[in-house]
Formats: sequence, C-alpha cells, structure tokens
Amino acid sequence: MVQTSASFQQGEQDQDGSISLSEIISALSYALDLTEGAVHGHALRSCLLGMRIAEEAKLPSDQTSSLYFALLLKDIGCSSNASRMCEIIGGDDRAVKAGVKFEDWTKVGRPTVSSLKLLWKNVLPHSGTAARIGRILHLGANQHKNNEEMIALRCDRGASIISKLGMGQLAAGAVRSLDEHWDGSGYPDSVKGEQIPLLARICSIAQHLDVFSAGRGTRQAIETLQDRSGTWFDPSLVRIAMSLDRRGALWTHCLPGDCEEDTRQAVLDLDGDRRRKLDPGQIDQICEAFADVVDAKSHFTFRHSVGVADAAFGIANNLGLSPDRVQLVRRAALLHDVGKLGVSNTVLDKKSALNSAEWEAVYEHPTMTRRILERVGPFREMAVIAGEHHEKLDGSGYPNHLIEPDLSLESRIIAVADVYGALSEDRPYRAGINLDQTISIMKKLVPKQLDAECFEAMVTLATGRRDVAYVPELKLSDADLMYAFESAI
Repeated sequence: MVQTSASFQQGEQDQDGSISLSEIISALSYALDLTEGAVHGHALRSCLLGMRIAEEAKLPSDQTSSLYFALLLKDIGCSSNASRMCEIIGGDDRAVKAGVKFEDWTKVGRPTVSSLKLLWKNVLPHSGTAARIGRILHLGANQHKNNEEMIALRCDRGASIISKLGMGQLAAGAVRSLDEHWDGSGYPDSVKGEQIPLLARICSIAQHLDVFSAGRGTRQAIETLQDRSGTWFDPSLVRIAMSLDRRGALWTHCLPGDCEEDTRQAVLDLDGDRRRKLDPGQIDQICEAFADVVDAKSHFTFRHSVGVADAAFGIANNLGLSPDRVQLVRRAALLHDVGKLGVSNTVLDKKSALNSAEWEAVYEHPTMTRRILERVGPFREMAVIAGEHHEKLDGSGYPNHLIEPDLSLESRIIAVADVYGALSEDRPYRAGINLDQTISIMKKLVPKQLDAECFEAMVTLATGRRDVAYVPELKLSDADLMYAFESAI
C-alpha cells in the first residue's frame, strides 16, 4: 500500500497556493466520470477498490504509485471516441457508454435481451422503426470492428496523455490495456493471461466492481465478477476481491451513497507523496492535458480550449495584468469548458438548431465546470472565473445572468476570448467566420454584452491594429447576428 500521509482537511491549502498531484487529479477525475456517463465519483471509488486489491495481492511498492494514478485516470482517453460513438449509433454516446458496461460485448453475434433493449432505446431514437432496425442490424454485423475501433481510440489516447504527464510506462500500460480480458477476448491487442499488465488487470476488476455496485448493487457486482473469472478477469485477483468482500474490507467509502468528501479523503490518504507539491509548470501541464481531453470530445472543438487560452493570455498581457493574474487567466481558459464533458455529442455535433432540452444541457456546462474546479482548494478563484465564461455584462448570459458589477476583469477577458474563438472555428451548422466578420459581429456586442477594453485588446492581438475604429463594418441582419452569437456555445 502507498504510505498513508498525515490527515488532510478538505479545502486546506498551503499559504502559497501550492498543490499536490493527488489533490488536483482526484478533483479533475470527476470530469472524466462525465465522459462515460458514470455515477459521480466513479474514478475515486475505483481507486479505493483497486488499491485494496493491490495491497492484499502484495503489489510491489515501486508499482503502487503507478497503479494509484492509473486508477484515477483510467478514463482520460474516453472523450476521444465520443464523437465517433455518436456517429455510429446515431444517439447519445454517454448513455450507450454507461449501459454497455453491464453487457458482455465479447459475445459477438449473440446479443442479450438487455443489450437489445439498450440499443433500441438509444440507436437513432428520433428515426422510424425501419431505420432503427436497419442500424441495429448493421451494428451487429460490425460489432467486432466497432469494438476494436472504439477501444483503440480511448486506450491509445489515454496512454499517450498519461505518458505526456510523466506518470511512467507502468501507468500508461495499465490504461492502454484496461479492456484486455484474461481469455484473450478483449481489446485492443487481444492478449491473454499474464501477458496483460498486472496493473491493468487490477484496474479492470476495480472498474467492474464500481460500475456494477453503483448500478445493480454489491451482490451482483461480486456475482458477476465470479461468473467472469477466467474469462474477463484474472482468477487470482478475483479470489482476493471476494475474500475482501467476505471480510467486510472491500466497500468502505466505495458505495454511491457514501459521503463524497469521505471517499475523496480516503483516496488522498493513500498518497504518501502528497507533501511534495507541484511546481507551476507541472500545474500548467495538467491543465493543458485536461484541455486536450475536453477538445477531443468533438472534432468541431479541436484545440478550442487551447485557442481560447492563447487569446485570453494575449488579452491579459495587452491589458497589463501582473504575471500571476495572466497565469490565472490562462489556466481558467484552458479548463473553462471541462463541464462540456457532460454534454452528449448528439448536442455538440448537431447540425440543426438545438431544441429547448438540448439548450438546457448546454446552459448547465459552466456550472459543472465550476463545481469540478472548486474541488481543488487553490483553484477556487479560477473556478469562479471559468464558470462565468458565458456571462454577459447586461445580464443576458448564463448560467447566473450576472451583470457588469458582478464580473471581474479576468472573467470578461475569457468571455471575449471564448466568443472570438468560437466564431472563428468551424461548427456543425456553419463554417468558421473570417477575422473581419468575427470582429464586426463582436463589435456589435460591445459594450452592452462584451467588455470594450477587453475587445480592443483582442483586436490588437488578432490584427496588430491599435484602433478598432478602422475595423470594417459588415452589414449583418439581427437574425444573422443572433445566429452567429448563439452558435458560439
């Protein structure tokens, strides 16, 4: 077991705002739960379950840290296949991802009643019966190919991010081989037995236990684990998990009804290296990695978070903010859309106008961003700024309809950078708008909705011109203006 550190009170932080790797990763793991439609806190509970199995298995101490972060970050590649999943099924990627975890998808061509019900509910839900049946039959015929593609996307992407974060090959290998099965029926490489990395075998069991206990109760989690021993799972590790269950040593702080703060505290207590704080560059690297996770969810938002961060960084510098405030703005911009991981790609990739229910899902994402980021003590101001990126000076923004006195300069900077980035980028329903037209559209929103000083700094950054009076005025109807502005979601 990783050495237990001293007690940590939730929200406590050093005077200098420093933070440990486990504190930031355990908080941001909630964002990864969103991508899979998992029950809130899935990554944390999986971490506790996996680490208990590892302790009982006497995992070598030089591997425990790798396992710890592999368990917390096992789903970090999941956003990369969301758009493709949505395209394949023609429905809600998150709902299918959540439901398919209860199915034995290795039995190609032998669908269960429950898997057929899952497909019927989610495949082309707004189409006619014939189209839905045709798509389900097509999915059945291409099941192996689709499984291989979906899992390879998430596993390869996840392992790549883990490596870039400097967490080592053991952790990266565990994430890449998460969906391999003991009998060789898994993906992406169909390896079997002890050829599967030990850490991946532990992660796979921990994931199974939490998914089933959250969805169907601990008894079915254990029974299904036993049923799949020797096929999906390493029999020796299954025996360990069952022994822990019989002794009442498996599920503490690992049930969905348990206090989330207690669960996270238990996870943090497993990190004996938590007294070692990250330097600013390491924090930036983690923010950049999660920005990539967000942007990977839809090819229409490829590099959106990074682009907004670059624009916000430039605006903040042009306005003469101090280096620490510029850094705060950049980090908030990188993570401003992390709540969008909870929005289905049926909404994000939709080519026609959104309906009221779909807009409600969109309106929720800044609130979710704030809730995730404020779990990190030193990120609490950043959480407020990032959560206000769709607010407007006249109260017409969302989610809280704040007005000018309520909004900090940092929040105004990111609002301008976000609109600039979104208008410039391709969207499912329109091509990206050229620079002159983007500036013209935005100028019509100044100073009523967007801050004039921030807008001028953005124009300077984008064009090198110091005087926005020389920006060409393009003739846009009110309908065109509203369409362009609302599309900047």
